[in-house]
Amino acid sequence: MVTAPARRRGTSSVLRATGSSLLTAVLALGSLIIVWMAAIWLLRVPPFVGKGPVDVWRYLFMGAEAEANRAYVFGELGQTLLDASIGFSTGMGAALLLAALFLLVRPLEHAIMPLALLVQSMPLIAIAPLIILIFGRETATVAVMGGLVVVFPALVTIVFGLRSVSPYMVELVSVYGGGSRATLLRVALPSSVPALFSAVRIAVPGAITGALIAEWLATGQGVGRAIVAAVAQAKMSEVWALAAVVTIVSISLYMVVNLIESAVLARFGFRRAEA
Repeated sequence: MVTAPARRRGTSSVLRATGSSLLTAVLALGSLIIVWMAAIWLLRVPPFVGKGPVDVWRYLFMGAEAEANRAYVFGELGQTLLDASIGFSTGMGAALLLAALFLLVRPLEHAIMPLALLVQSMPLIAIAPLIILIFGRETATVAVMGGLVVVFPALVTIVFGLRSVSPYMVELVSVYGGGSRATLLRVALPSSVPALFSAVRIAVPGAITGALIAEWLATGQGVGRAIVAAVAQAKMSEVWALAAVVTIVSISLYMVVNLIESAVLARFGFRRAEA
């Protein structure tokens, strides 16, 4: 039975972790804006090319065309987030499946990990034509490109988490007649919760990057396509607005995961895994 003082300590830990994550999010966004403005000023970027936060705000929220601008930018952003969710789901699903198989069948790791490392070391832009040739320019290519960006970092993090389980817990399961499957389900997976959160934290911005590359090179939709089109037409306010919105959303999603992670780990007494 959980006592009242213990419950209060748990609630206090969650609140502290939540407050710390919110403060980090505010500082990160504030720092981004400061660096953005400072870079334009220090590099003396011509006003026609370099647009600051105020210019982006005017483009999105002031003037006769602001409503149409918002509809266009956020419409493209919605497509990019959909593509990112496809890549995220594909990459994280593959990482979880492979990590579980590595734990159950040890020789499989020695066979697949070098291949995964080789694929990860190859620039996605270099192999994109081959992916497009095989899968076309539809959702399958988005899944493959986004999944490739996500899967390897997530796989390494999850495998590390699954392997960090206490040997005494593994021996305890073995004493009671449990095999590799029981060890995975009853010990390794629960113990790897911090690593799973860390993998998700890494995967979220990676999935957005993969989606942008897929849109630019393959599908011709979303922010990835829109930025290239706007640059070609010298619509610099549109370029900066698209880039700013997708960057802010990427950072915000990262911080949301960080916030949930901090609250859950504080509630159940886990230590954060290093990413």
